[in-house]
Amino acid sequence: MYRQLTIIAIIGCCLPGGGYLPAQQPQQIQGTTVAARVVGEDTLPVIELKGVDVVAARQFSNRLERFRYNRLVHNVKVVYPYARLAGNKFHEYSEALSQMDSERERRHFIRQAEQEIRDQFEDELRRLTISQGLILIKLIDRETNHTSYQVLKEFRGIFSAVFWQSLGRLFGYNLRTEYDAFGEDQLIEEIVELIEAGFI
Repeated sequence: MYRQLTIIAIIGCCLPGGGYLPAQQPQQIQGTTVAARVVGEDTLPVIELKGVDVVAARQFSNRLERFRYNRLVHNVKVVYPYARLAGNKFHEYSEALSQMDSERERRHFIRQAEQEIRDQFEDELRRLTISQGLILIKLIDRETNHTSYQVLKEFRGIFSAVFWQSLGRLFGYNLRTEYDAFGEDQLIEEIVELIEAGFI
């Protein structure tokens, strides 16, 4: 019996294609490498999960309250991009001005920056309502950590800041208004956070 098996094996190796065993391809393991912690005799994976924002649906006591909230959401969504832009420009211009030595060079830079902003945004900003303007003033303070008055004073000087503050007061604006995220402006802060999280 042993002799017969040996002969069959030899014949199998001599035949065309006989004895050919294809090489095994290395198997690719799919997955993710994670940290692990040994607890007793078990090895447990340690995985950090992304944070999850949970937002409850807002409850309104009447239709007027719902209307006012929706109008505030609309107004914040209109002016928030301008406030973000103002914050970015403020930091960009502050850094550029800090590197300039002469007052003349600073004044030229400020005039040029002001003209650039006017050319790009003046028509859009003129179309804002009074409510949107008030929200924009608050959000500028939120984004820059400076009131609009302080921004004007820093870039244009005290006389310009006083002039625009006086003119603003005629139309109901106060450029010295500070943003109070935990008090008066708590609802605006909540809406901004919802916008940033992508919920509205």
